[in-house]
Formats: sequence, C-alpha cells, structure tokens
Amino acid sequence: MAQKADIGSKRLISLAPDAWLQWVTGLTQITSLEFLSADFQWISREGDVLQKAFLPEQGEFLVLTELQLRFDRRMPQRMRLYAALAEERYGLLTYPVLVNILPPPRNAATPNFYQSELLGLQARQDYRVINLWEIDADLVLQQPLPTLLPFVPILQGGNQPTKVARAVQLLRNQDQLRDLEPLLAFFAGFVLETQIIQEIMRWDMEILRESPWYNQMIQEGLQQGLQQGLQQGLQQGLQQGRLAAIKKSIVRLLGINLQSLPRQLDNLSIDQLEELQDLVFDFTGIADLENWLQQQVKETP
Repeated sequence: MAQKADIGSKRLISLAPDAWLQWVTGLTQITSLEFLSADFQWISREGDVLQKAFLPEQGEFLVLTELQLRFDRRMPQRMRLYAALAEERYGLLTYPVLVNILPPPRNAATPNFYQSELLGLQARQDYRVINLWEIDADLVLQQPLPTLLPFVPILQGGNQPTKVARAVQLLRNQDQLRDLEPLLAFFAGFVLETQIIQEIMRWDMEILRESPWYNQMIQEGLQQGLQQGLQQGLQQGLQQGRLAAIKKSIVRLLGINLQSLPRQLDNLSIDQLEELQDLVFDFTGIADLENWLQQQVKETP
C-alpha cells in the first residue's frame, strides 16, 4: 500500500492556497476558490487535498494534490481512480498532481501517467509529478512558500545547516507557522545529525515528543500492532507495534540504519518499551541506547 505522508497536507496547503496552485501548475493567474472533500465513499483511502480552482481562460476546475513520502508503483492507477472519482462527484475536470517527498530506492523512475489496454481498448490518465528532492532549496528560501518550508532539509541543496537555520527563522517569523518546526526537524533528521538539529533549533527535543507528528508516528506503530494482534494475540500485537514505532524514532533521530539496532530491543517487555519511548529523545548516540539496554539486563531478576 502506498505510504501516505501524515503531515497534515490540507493544513500545509491552506497556509497559502493560491501560491500552492500557482507553484504546482506554473500558472500565475490561477486562484483557489475552496477546499473540497476528497473522501469518496467508493474507496477507503482519502485523497490528500482537493481544491476548486479558477483560471480566466479555463473557468472552474479541480486540482487534486497527492503527497507521498515515497513513490509507490501502484500510484499511477490510483491517480487515475482519484481523478475520475473527483470529476464524477463534482462535475468538473481535474488536474492531478503527485508530490513525492523522498526519492525512491536506487532513484527509480517516477512515471507521470497511467496507461492500460484490453482487447483493443485503451485507458490513460496523465498527472503532473513533482519530486521535492529536485526542487532548489534556495528558490524556496528566497521566495518563501510556507507549505514547502518544513521540507527545506530534503530539497536540493537544503541539507546545509545554514539553510535549515534560515528555514527555521522564516517559520518563527509568523505565529501561524511556528508549530511546523517539529515537522522541519523531522525531515532534517534524514540529512543532519541530531546534535546539529538541536543546536540549530535551540530547543529541547521534548517539543518533538509532544508534537502531533510524533504522536501520529506512535499511533501508526500501535495500529500496525493491533492488526498483527488479530492473528498473534492482542498483547503481542501491541508490543510489536510499540517496538516498531520506537525503532523508527531511533533510526531517524540517531541517523543510523535499522540493521544497526541492538537485538536486545526485541526482548523488551511492554513496561520497558514504554520507558524507552520516553527516553528516546534524550539519546545523543547509539552508545546511550546500548548503555540503557545493559542497565535493563542488570535490573532483570
């Protein structure tokens, strides 16, 4: 299943809806009239953001924006589905846009159309693809688009502490943007060491633990655990879900890969995992985690 970016897409785009449409279409005269529901009763997944737009020469039409953490090979077919459902529901033509946040493994190609053929009948759906790692960070910083500021660290050339610091400053200059700092820190974690991020942002990582982005990550892990619990038992499922969420936090915050995590993590109890969950943001390196695990072994009767 495609991994949806749980980053409050509608809220981000609503910070500057006209500027967003102008950016994804390249048309300066386009304006956003309203946000529409993209929750279609025929499918269980909700499209990210659906806007009714207006162009003088075109009139009213829809712009469907899908934000994906990474491209999924099934997205072309889904873009066809979302565009068709939006047009059927609102009776307007749809301009679909797929925004990929992180590059796919081995920089695989990201197609910009869906096409199929059956018994001589063809179906095709074009859509625009925007890969954020190909967007120049300097352009975003020079002419700030609020929606893109949290993504500066993973933009082209944005992995420099000075540019991340500039993005932080721009967020702090507007009260409505300040709570996006944890999201920027999240993406900075892909390219910078945790200590550097802390120095740039000048706040304790406690703020990230309290942020909706961190809570969403934990809930994802718990949900995964609950699904596993249907087959393996609720308690075991909860434990596995919490462990998955904690591993994800450690990997991102310490800048290591999953394979480098100590195997002792898999043997922790629910109580130990809950304690570790609260300590994760205090660790500055893998050595802190290993020392904590050794302490748990000593205290186990």
